[in-house]
Amino acid sequence: MDLAPEQLAVFCARGQAVADLVRLPFRRRAWKGPLGHWQGGGAGNSLDFHDHRPYSPGDDPRAINWQAYARSGQYTLKLYRQEVSPAVDLCVDLSASMGVTPSKAARTAELLYWSVECAHQSGAALRCYAWAGAAVEPLDPDRLLSHSWGPLTPRAEPPDFRAVPWRHGSLRVVISDLLWAGDPQHPLDALADAQARAVLFAPFTREEAEPDWAGNLELEDCETRERRRQRVDRGVAERYRAAYGRHFACWETQAQKCGVSLARVNAGPDLAEALRPHLESGAVEFVE
Repeated sequence: MDLAPEQLAVFCARGQAVADLVRLPFRRRAWKGPLGHWQGGGAGNSLDFHDHRPYSPGDDPRAINWQAYARSGQYTLKLYRQEVSPAVDLCVDLSASMGVTPSKAARTAELLYWSVECAHQSGAALRCYAWAGAAVEPLDPDRLLSHSWGPLTPRAEPPDFRAVPWRHGSLRVVISDLLWAGDPQHPLDALADAQARAVLFAPFTREEAEPDWAGNLELEDCETRERRRQRVDRGVAERYRAAYGRHFACWETQAQKCGVSLARVNAGPDLAEALRPHLESGAVEFVE
């Protein structure tokens, strides 16, 4: 479905408003990057004491702990926590299933603009990408409002997490409904990094989780546009719901094993309410 610039402006405003309340999880990791105001993984010159070590020739004498010298007669340095700006790599799935209903398309756009605003407010170095079919295309975050999003691209094959040029140690944010077949371990292995943090936001609708299908229907695959006639009785509907549940249970299990936060975001309530259940898991955090 088409998302025109005037619609995107509304979704952008919603996402930016929520970013003042809830944001991406920046506090849960020591980052590496250029000078900024987030806790880094090394020593720096902030006011947050980190550690101390023996003085070595060539060290800045201004960092000597003179109180410790008075007690021990040994020169030691005070080390303070480095303050940096994290890197954020953001990738959004723009395949057709992401816009299969107006509410899901809106939630996808809101999550994208919310993520961008969170990165901007944190001073992060942001890079954006989009999956279009099997290809990965760069997105200019400063021009997201000036382009129409539609029609969304049919997905010939699952997105490949390995195709995204993730930066080492970045906060990796993926927005995708994860509705493709296959073992999630391989894409999650490509996303995980011991020095990075990864968060998956999966928008979903009640219609796809618990469809009210019944009778003789003509069904269309939103990705391939293939159609078929199907009689849906109670047994078929129950098997669908069971398969849907198993699919996401598998994703949740593998995400936990890989250290990736998976947040399934309901497209029904407003964005702040939909994100609130994921505060406890650490996929999002309150703004201080």
